[in-house]
Amino acid sequence: MDSDDSGPDPPADASPTAPIHHLPPDALNNVLLRLQLRDAVVCRPVSRLFHDALSAQFLALLPTLRLLLLRHPRPDGGGCLNAFDPDRRHWLRLPFTHFLPYHSFSPVASSTSLLYLWVETSPPARPSSASSSTTTTTSSPAHPPKSLAVCNPFAATYGLLPPLGSAWARHGTVLAGPGGTVLVLTELAALSYTPAGSAKWMKHPLSLPSKPRSPILASAAAAVFALCDVGTPWRNQWKLFSCPLAMLTGGWAPVERSSWGDVFEILKRPRLLAGAGGRRVLMIGGLRSSFVMDAPCSTVLILRLDLTTMEWDEAGCMPSNMYRCFTGLCEAAAQGNAMPAAAAAGGNNKVKVFGGDGKVWFAGKRVRGKLAMWEEDETGSSGGKWDWVDGVPGYSDGVYRGFVFDGGFTAIP
Repeated sequence: MDSDDSGPDPPADASPTAPIHHLPPDALNNVLLRLQLRDAVVCRPVSRLFHDALSAQFLALLPTLRLLLLRHPRPDGGGCLNAFDPDRRHWLRLPFTHFLPYHSFSPVASSTSLLYLWVETSPPARPSSASSSTTTTTSSPAHPPKSLAVCNPFAATYGLLPPLGSAWARHGTVLAGPGGTVLVLTELAALSYTPAGSAKWMKHPLSLPSKPRSPILASAAAAVFALCDVGTPWRNQWKLFSCPLAMLTGGWAPVERSSWGDVFEILKRPRLLAGAGGRRVLMIGGLRSSFVMDAPCSTVLILRLDLTTMEWDEAGCMPSNMYRCFTGLCEAAAQGNAMPAAAAAGGNNKVKVFGGDGKVWFAGKRVRGKLAMWEEDETGSSGGKWDWVDGVPGYSDGVYRGFVFDGGFTAIP
């Protein structure tokens, strides 16, 4: 036997090192910085090289991923949430079961990188257990105890905020602001939580004439805005109120100008949403055909309040052919049936409006499997962009609601 053959043979499954392993760290980072956030998260578990290179600190450098996050009609959504990427026009599912140990959860608000959910923290009651009778005295099975959780679904981390009473979960509206600030508003009071402060809930009485409708947080103004009904039991009369975040106790005041005229009278059941960049307030509702109490609506109108000039303008108006679909006229025409005029006139009451940061989506029972979408034109040179979003998942489960979520790694609970 020749001496040259005395050495050990290489393993049969040995393969040459991939060329990407020979890249200098700066060159590798330059390549990875060109990835979108979702693609970078998918690449992370591929190899140890990617896992180490795509660290949380590195991913925080990537632009956030703007999504429309849908709120499932039932709290138990199978451990996932459906989301829509408006840039790619693509639906995706965000899984939660691999890091969130709660079977039932419902998303309610978001800030940059952080998502807030109501979660059922108690296990199912055992009828034969002696302790079950004690549990049912404090919490009805129809209203199990819930806690507010904050999570980062891309980083797969979560945390629980200090406990709250069950009434806050059933009746409160959750708003999320920068720096982990959270507000929960009800008809009579508001709670505020700031991690950098006392790290506990602070209670603030609300000095409002009625329950706040569709409250929003305008980040650029560092203030909360809400509509209140100051009318009579027979006729609604809406007025805009605001409160600085720094003065939640006693800071609520009406926002009104004599030049506005009857701006709050032309819309039926208006709702507020934040405009692009938190610099404007959008008010969306059905455009009344007259000032008669039960006057039908002709379309959906979007008004915009510039918080710098405090002037209203018309931001968008739903095209008539799109609005007809929400009234059921399109479906009736497709089936060759005539629809009563009264039913068509009341169709706007079935439209669900949601979104934020200059994007508005519309859902309705008569519009099957799709949403209407409007994007704000920040320059004001046009009435915004209207379009249909098809392929809404799980439409048979009910009408969705949702809000804008900027996913990223800039904040981790």
